[in-house]
Order: sequence, then C-alpha cells, then structure tokens
Amino acid sequence: MSSSVPRLVVAAPSSGSGKTTVATGLMAAFAARGLAVSPHKVGPDYIDPGYHALATGRVGRNLDAYLCGPELVGPLFLHGARGCDIAVVEGVMGLYDGAAGEGELASTAHVAKLLRAPVVLVVDASSQSRSVAALVHGFVSWDPEVRVGGVILNKVASERHEGMLREALEQTGVPVLGVLRRAPQVDTPSRHLGLVPVAERRAEAVEAVAAMAAQVSGGCDLDALMGLARGAGALSGAAWDAAEVVSPPTHHPTDEKPKPRVAVAGGEAFTFSYAEHTELLTAAGAEVVPFDPLRDEELPEGTRGLVIGGGFPEVYAAELSANEPLRKAVADLAESGAPVAAECAGLLYLCRELDGQPMCGVLDAGARMTGRLTLGYRDAVAVGDSVLAAAGTRMRGHEFHRTVVEPGAGAEPAWGLRTPQRRVEGFVRHGVHASYLHTHWAAEPGVARRFVERCRTS
Repeated sequence: MSSSVPRLVVAAPSSGSGKTTVATGLMAAFAARGLAVSPHKVGPDYIDPGYHALATGRVGRNLDAYLCGPELVGPLFLHGARGCDIAVVEGVMGLYDGAAGEGELASTAHVAKLLRAPVVLVVDASSQSRSVAALVHGFVSWDPEVRVGGVILNKVASERHEGMLREALEQTGVPVLGVLRRAPQVDTPSRHLGLVPVAERRAEAVEAVAAMAAQVSGGCDLDALMGLARGAGALSGAAWDAAEVVSPPTHHPTDEKPKPRVAVAGGEAFTFSYAEHTELLTAAGAEVVPFDPLRDEELPEGTRGLVIGGGFPEVYAAELSANEPLRKAVADLAESGAPVAAECAGLLYLCRELDGQPMCGVLDAGARMTGRLTLGYRDAVAVGDSVLAAAGTRMRGHEFHRTVVEPGAGAEPAWGLRTPQRRVEGFVRHGVHASYLHTHWAAEPGVARRFVERCRTS
C-alpha cells in the first residue's frame, strides 16, 4: 500500500526564524481555499499543534522519531493525513538539529527524509542581504537527501531589501516562494516554556492565526507551494491504527464487557496531550470523558481511572487549590486504588502543595517553581510494576519543566533514567503512576491496554 498525500515540511536555519508563523499561516491559507489540511509538528512540542488545530479545524499531531522511533513516523503521518488534500509539517529548531548526541535522529531533516517530503526553508533576513545566498547554499548542500524546494524570506524590511535578497538567491537556484514583511500583529505571547497555549487565550489566538493566514496569503505563492507539495514521494506502508495496535489482531473487545470510564484532565491548566493517547484508550475499551480541574467540582460520574497530562498548573496554582471538592475527589479515587496516570503537570497536581498552595496530597512530596529549565529526551525503564507498565518496560520520554518536586522519587520510583547521573524518578503508589516524563503511548500501546484493563478490574 502506498500514499502520495501532497506535503511540505516548513523548516528554518534556527529557532526564532518564523517557522510557526509560516507553517500556521500556510495551514490556514490552504484551509481558506477549501482544502482539507493535515497539521503536524516535528518533535515533542504540545503548544504549536494547538495553533495548527485552530488553523485547520483538525487535530494537530506530533511526529517524533525519538519518542516513537523512525519506523512510526510514516504510519502516524498517514493516520493524521487520512482524507486530506495537503499536509503541512512544522519543523523543530534548526533544520539539522536533532536529539543531543544522536546525530540527525529526530531532527526536521530526518523527519523530512522519512516522509519523502520537500522542505521550505524560512529565513530570517532581517540582518543580511547577499549573505543569505551563502546561508541557503549551505543548508541545501549539507545533506543531498534533503530536498530544499524553496525559500520563504521573513522579516524583510523593504522592497529594496527584497530586491537584494532575490538577486543574491538567484545564484543558488533555489526559488523564492514567499516574502514576508515585519508584522508584529502576528506575534504570539510566550512565557517560561514557550508560547501561551491556545486554551488560555482562544479569542486572541484566533485573531493571531487569522493574521498569520493573511500575511502568508499576501506574501507567498500558494500555487507554487502546492505544486511543490504534490512532488512529494509516495509513502509505502499502512496508516497507524489504534484499534490494530492496542490488541493482538485476533482479539476484538466485545460489547458484553462494560467500558470503564476514564477521566482525562483538560482546560487551561492541563493542555499537554497527544491525540493518540485518547485514541488508544478508546481502542482498548475505555469510555474517555474530559473534565476541567479549574471548574469541575466533581470527577465525571462513574470514573474508574484518571489521566492527568502536562500543562501549566504553576500558573493556576491558586485556582486549582481553591477547588477543594475536586482535590478531595482525586485524593479519594487514588486512595481507592483506582488507576491514576500523571505526567509532569499531573505530578505537580498530585503533590501536597505547589508553590505553597495545597494540592491533592496524593503524593508525600512538595513542588515549587525554580529558575532552572530541565529539558531533554530521556531513555527510561520501569523500575517496578505499575498500572502503566511491567517492570523492565523500556520507553523513551521527554522532560520539559522549570519546577522541582522534593523528593524527586518515592519509595517505589516510576522510572530509571539513563542520564549521566543514572537517576530514578517519579512515584508508584497503589494505582498511581506519577512522573515528570512525557511519553508517547503510540511507541508502546501496551501501556493503554494495561491501564484500561486495570480500570476494568480495580
């Protein structure tokens, strides 16, 4: 089986060049033409896909060759791009920047090669003229397997500046597919972990996406970009399917078994999640019900399991603390032995306190903000049995936080991490699995199957 969904990868020489503006603007501009646009993001980032979803009306999905393995990039892409007219993939960092110490692994270039997709290079031209040709030439020639099909010049000061840039780039043979002037109205606010999520500023985010679309539509050759996307190579293999991977092929859940209800935290404080997690839980036989810890005073009726992903609880510590009825409901559920899976923000919410504000008290640990960023991919192994994994299960994850939990691990840690310190991390207690580590369950679908089965039997 093969697929030839038209697709583009939007990359840049470095972070801050304008990838998000161009990628999101392209998604919205193509969607405005009546096309079904599939949005994707290279790497573990949770925030950009929220803007992509606004631009396209479809779920933003991540493509991470480190978390999921290179072999899943194509199938996960095809899963997200089913029935679409074009896919736009936003890169991460600089085009060739991958996982530290791992060569090209998980870089935008790596994913572009796995997808057989042409690359559009977004160049911040604000402080250069003729030198842009040397820059582009270097990126084009560095890896012959990466096809840079065009350049979009960003932050161009004037028509004269544009003329100098175009003249210089003629020598490279790489076409200029767009020129964008400086436009502060398309900027999106950021804070300690990147852009502010869509859920926290929906009205302003809608306006920002509309501004990006207008700028890209006015400054880019959409027909040429579509033509480039149609030149992507065919991908062989089948699309990823949650129902196929979560159980052996011979097993089909029957209607006779009641579906355990799994509550999944959302709202402004818990915005970090991968769409495939919900799809896997559903395929494993759960009824997934969202709830908002900022506003809902009770867990959904009949909750048998709880998933609390990442986000910004430190920004909403006072509001989360003020919702005492829900904090007690979470603590009671955990005390009953029901399965609870918490990642990063979820870990903080289960602590005794966060920055002095009382939290759920499920874990005998305190959390606080610091000035230090903990960031990076991690290789992890389950230290003992839990509701998510059997002892010895290996997974890859990602840490991204400015908080610290003390102690950093319980009597039964969640993970052993292969870092220079080879440390243990997280907490396993009764049915609770709480950790800083963000994982992508598509890489280990047995996690969802095990969790739902525990919900059914606990």
